[in-house]
Amino acid sequence: MTTHSVSYLDNPILDTDSYKASHWLQYPPNTDATFFYVESRGGTYDRTVFFGLQAVLKARLERPVTHADVDEARDFFAAHGEPFNDEGWRYIVDTHGGRLPVRVRAVPEGSVVPTHQALVTIESTDPRTYWLPSYLETRLLRLWYPVTVATTSWHARQTIAHYLDTTSDDPVAQIPFKLHDFGARGVSSAESAGLGGMAHLVNFLGTDTVSGVLAARAYYGEPMAGFSIPAAEHSTITSWGRDHEVDAYRNMLRHFAKPGSLVAVVSDSYDIYHAIKEHWGKTLRDEVIASGATVVVRPDSGDPVEVVHRCVSLLDEAFGSIVNGKGYRVLNHVRVIQGDGVNPDSIRAILERITTAGYSADNLAFGMGGALLQKLTRDTQKFALKCSAARVDGVWRDVWKDPVTDQGKLSKRGRMTLLRQRESGTYRTVPLPGDAIAMPPEAIEPGWEEAMVTVWENGEPVREWSFADVRERAAAGR
Repeated sequence: MTTHSVSYLDNPILDTDSYKASHWLQYPPNTDATFFYVESRGGTYDRTVFFGLQAVLKARLERPVTHADVDEARDFFAAHGEPFNDEGWRYIVDTHGGRLPVRVRAVPEGSVVPTHQALVTIESTDPRTYWLPSYLETRLLRLWYPVTVATTSWHARQTIAHYLDTTSDDPVAQIPFKLHDFGARGVSSAESAGLGGMAHLVNFLGTDTVSGVLAARAYYGEPMAGFSIPAAEHSTITSWGRDHEVDAYRNMLRHFAKPGSLVAVVSDSYDIYHAIKEHWGKTLRDEVIASGATVVVRPDSGDPVEVVHRCVSLLDEAFGSIVNGKGYRVLNHVRVIQGDGVNPDSIRAILERITTAGYSADNLAFGMGGALLQKLTRDTQKFALKCSAARVDGVWRDVWKDPVTDQGKLSKRGRMTLLRQRESGTYRTVPLPGDAIAMPPEAIEPGWEEAMVTVWENGEPVREWSFADVRERAAAGR
């Protein structure tokens, strides 16, 4: 592959859908501004955790367009069968230094917002580039992915927190490492691993997705957003041979089991129940206790609800447990992590089973892979980016769609912003007056506040969030 071929993949003008190239010719004559918005039109969850726009903007809108990009795009679309707005893109390069003349406003990242509310607005800032917000839809709407991952992770956190609050003496200290990201190998690309892995880290500290940690560093300035521990995989156990399974486990103890440490050992390469009863519970029991470490046993097959319950019971027989202040049993020296078949439903079912059996949620951690980072689509939360207003002949007109065959796709109309009720945290999408960028303070009723801020304007960041900001906001659920 030549260098020239690779450059196409980095060309901002080509990061769009093919049909977008013709849309500058399709708006009404004398259009000189357009206004778009992003919302979740419902879906699996009734609230979304807004996250990832800052990363999308920095990754995809920060680099200025050049005349070389325009040349390349012109030649591509000519061969591809689409018209190309050569004059419009040359104007952006010559007049704006290649920086895109749009304004992006959004709710603060980490905000937990009910569905059916505007989360982002995008508008043109130069009358000659009224067509640009639509052109950017493809790249901007990709924020559905980090929002949906952050939302899935956040709701899983609420489930786990419920069981910890009921059964743990210290639920606040327990929660950060209760759901570990195992998804890096199950996603479609390294970019997805970065965006999705980072989105999970809004809610938890445990991850094996290195790309997510690096993305949080690159886009949100967080030096170390997530942590991991030494852990075995099947190859490091089965390479010892079945007759030496216990030696593989002992090797893990000798290398990694130190006072106060955690070490995770997959133990179902052959027979998880035999491994717990004989290897961990008898042969290695004294070594585990003497090490001062906590050994985290990992089953990896079978029915998650049944297998986890039986593993916890067998470990209790082998190592014993104490009854905590809330009347639930906490295992001595050992824990269980379930990473197979884990999704929001199975997390709830597993926790319901073991807590009903009298065991604290302290005893468990979860690893979620495909269900966290890949088993979702834009339709999981029904994300859409739509035009809601256009200025034609100097007058703003409302723009919307209202398909008779699907009222769920009825879109909002007019220029808009989002307001938040300070005391209750209620949100409300409202129309903007005239050409106002934000709602004038005098127009906001008492007790309410503007919930959107300008985050990006004319190719430059205006407001950035730290990862700590995002986490604090998501944890507060506001």
